[in-house]
Amino acid sequence: MAALAAGTLLLTAGCSSEDGSGSTAGVGDLPSSRPSPTAPGPSASPSASVALPPAKGSVKVVSTLTEGLDSPWGLAELPGGDLLVSSRDKGTITRIDAKSGKKTLLGDVPGVSPGGEGGLLGIAVSPTYGSDHLVYAYFTTESDNRIARMQYNENGTTPGQLLGAPDTILRGIPKGSIHNGGRIAFGPDHMLYAGTGETGDTGLAQDKKSLAGKILRMTPDGQPLHGNPEADSVVYSYGHRNVQGLAWDGQKQLWASEFGQDTWDELNRIVPGGNFGWPEVEGKAGKPGFIDPVAQWKTSEASPSGIAFAKGSVWMAGLRGERLWRIPLSGKDDKESLAPPQSFLMGKYGRLRTVLAAGGNRLWLVTSNTDTRGTPKPGDDRILVLEVR
Repeated sequence: MAALAAGTLLLTAGCSSEDGSGSTAGVGDLPSSRPSPTAPGPSASPSASVALPPAKGSVKVVSTLTEGLDSPWGLAELPGGDLLVSSRDKGTITRIDAKSGKKTLLGDVPGVSPGGEGGLLGIAVSPTYGSDHLVYAYFTTESDNRIARMQYNENGTTPGQLLGAPDTILRGIPKGSIHNGGRIAFGPDHMLYAGTGETGDTGLAQDKKSLAGKILRMTPDGQPLHGNPEADSVVYSYGHRNVQGLAWDGQKQLWASEFGQDTWDELNRIVPGGNFGWPEVEGKAGKPGFIDPVAQWKTSEASPSGIAFAKGSVWMAGLRGERLWRIPLSGKDDKESLAPPQSFLMGKYGRLRTVLAAGGNRLWLVTSNTDTRGTPKPGDDRILVLEVR
């Protein structure tokens, strides 16, 4: 096992921005009956009885759910199985029928200011969607990155006019032409998590008073939780460069993917209050005071964006690497992966942006070739349906 773990370290790496180039230097008022702000964070003590995944897995592309998407970025599942997808550059949210792939435009998100790596990024569906019909979005404005929620009128009859006005729950996340982070997701505790970037200003990652270069944890109303590492702060972990992937394993442990600079991209097991090193360290350094990644990749092999958990493994979408990575978990402390990561679909579908668990052994996978950094093929961009083992 130690030899396998050591092999993992050699897979390596990072990139300064999404193309792998070198370094470039308010509270909502909607009522809700949600969990208490003092709710504890997810368990970080996995059970020793977890069934381990096989050392080697497999991926099969079952079908293409839909095509013709423009700069897709965020993906979220509605109750019933249909999907919502955001367009980074158009600032729109579209519903995708999970059976036919039919697209229905919900509408624009007001205030989105696309540019560089910014725009309409991650989206998430409220854990109490059945009663509140709220859709959350992380997006770049003229002045900052922020998180807002909108009511989705499923009974509306006019496509493009199905979203209510944005209710901003968190503003003031620093923005830049690069490293805006942008992934949001509700955790097993029904709290909202967000991955942010340091905007190219490396010092912000170590500044606990800044929201840049962090993973944030907040109530669905955007408020800090008293169970967070520091009272009255939404900062959950720090020392991050650019987090674009968030997912929880079967033991409710949070994982995050992160862009490195010139040496290592990372997959991290997130510890509340943990310092993940940037810009002091990049990748596995073994330096006291910093938490090393579980796995790391060369710049040419990864540039990781979205991640998902299925069948005992973390699945990670690669942009510049143009492949899907499988990282089997040990089910214990997961300081190392169970076996060296495997890659699939290398170069077949171009840049891969977002991966989302679809239940059982299925995943949805979103390509990213119309984001100005890819080479679009006929039909791009698309959502693929995968079977994984």
